[in-house]
Amino acid sequence: MFGKRKNVEEKQREKERKKRGTRKYGQAKYRHSRMGIASCWLAAAAFVLLAGCILYAYIERGRAAGIVGGIAIVSFVLSLLGIRASVKGFHERERNYLTCKIGLPGSFVTLLLFLAIFIGGLM
Repeated sequence: MFGKRKNVEEKQREKERKKRGTRKYGQAKYRHSRMGIASCWLAAAAFVLLAGCILYAYIERGRAAGIVGGIAIVSFVLSLLGIRASVKGFHERERNYLTCKIGLPGSFVTLLLFLAIFIGGLM
């Protein structure tokens, strides 16, 4: 054969060495899931908006129904988008899913808080 050819074992060893990377114990650092990061931001924004609505309604003694209702609906939509982004983040391969694991319950708690306030207001 022409040139220097590597046998199968050498190719396999080289492939494993590249796969391990340069980290201690041979594990490459995983990056956070992009959708998981978006989920955390959406959950935080939804919670801040909902808390701001509650605070504003408390300060105005219930006279700001239109503004508070509109912003609360935006908070509801953001929490739904946060749940959706978190679920999509779990589908990304070879990523760190910590942000997905934080964003999902954060969005879910904000959604439950909104629904509790909404149903409480109907009664």
